[in-house]
Amino acid sequence: MSEVVVAGHICLDIFPTLTGEMVQFIPGQTIEAGPVVFSTGGPVSNTGLALHRLGIDTQLMGKVGDDLFGQAILQLLETRGPGLAQGMIAEAGAESSYSIILSTPTADRMLIHAQGCNATFGATDVRYDLLATARLFHFGYPPLMERMYAQDGAELAAIFQRVKAMGLTTSLDVSLPDPSSSAGRANWQAILSAALPDVDIFLPSALEILLMLRRPLFEQVMTRVRPLDALTPAIVSELGQTLLEMGAPIVGLKLGDRGLYVRTAENARLEQIGRGQISERAVWSTWAGRELWAPCFAVQAAGTTGSGDATIAGFLLGLLRGVTLPEAMAAACAVGACSVEAVDALSGLRDWDETAGRIAAGWPRVPLSLAASAPDWRWDDVHQLWIGPRDATRQMSSEG
Repeated sequence: MSEVVVAGHICLDIFPTLTGEMVQFIPGQTIEAGPVVFSTGGPVSNTGLALHRLGIDTQLMGKVGDDLFGQAILQLLETRGPGLAQGMIAEAGAESSYSIILSTPTADRMLIHAQGCNATFGATDVRYDLLATARLFHFGYPPLMERMYAQDGAELAAIFQRVKAMGLTTSLDVSLPDPSSSAGRANWQAILSAALPDVDIFLPSALEILLMLRRPLFEQVMTRVRPLDALTPAIVSELGQTLLEMGAPIVGLKLGDRGLYVRTAENARLEQIGRGQISERAVWSTWAGRELWAPCFAVQAAGTTGSGDATIAGFLLGLLRGVTLPEAMAAACAVGACSVEAVDALSGLRDWDETAGRIAAGWPRVPLSLAASAPDWRWDDVHQLWIGPRDATRQMSSEG
């Protein structure tokens, strides 16, 4: 049986090769493109196959149609490993989800996306029988799955309640919906309030949480050329605190090329996260009461598609392989960095031994300075990350 089950959104990604630095859509204009790349997309593919590539025994669960795109998705999954598609549903007469992704090396991606039968994925579509011996269950992209956010997320909450009751460690990722869409107008405060008490690890992007919980601030920062630069350490820390209070004991906020922020609850709450927790007490203690911010690793970027999903895979790998929290964050940033070295989500990934070798060889980090705007943050040169003012190690040293 599999160690991890990854469920949720899956689609066919279609990548026209774009060589120009900027792409603008002007009526009547032809935009020259190179060869097209086809890949599976969404967290079932991106996070699931990244975990598989890293050496984690993984089972995939999602829904496709019996159309040409659905056949392509299943075929592409099977080429990554025999049996990976066994947990998938192929629904007769349904239309598969697809994305046309416009990605250039110097700008964030643009997407044209169709939900397809992801919109009908519900709590009864999860193969609970395949979870019996798994350690961790990860679900991704409910904003792109209509039944997951309908009725204030009742079915999303039902999935996590049932899986949590089975003793698994649970993990959730979301996506950034079109603010004017039904998903963008959904009551995400209510949806997350219902789900997060049964979510052990919540790994959204900072912008996704701003849209869902701080909409006026989201609209303000999105007027910036680089919206993430507007997020001060104080704002990021406040978001982390809010999500802890909503129920998730391990919170990671993805911040693009500004790295990964992680906030965790105290030890008593961490002891309740199920079969994914680390058995070695000394290592597990490094996860409790932490506030850390790790910079990205430096790479020559080819595209950003799937980098957040790959980052999650690296983080979950660290937990499942029993490393310290700083080491898990390094793994997350490293796998995410490998992802952006290719246009699609998966081609840039290496196995864990090779990825760990890059880190051990002194892989440089992208400079990230918090000192000017946040003098209460401290740089840890050993682990190559920033330690926040609410970190347990800071509090113990001040008490000492």
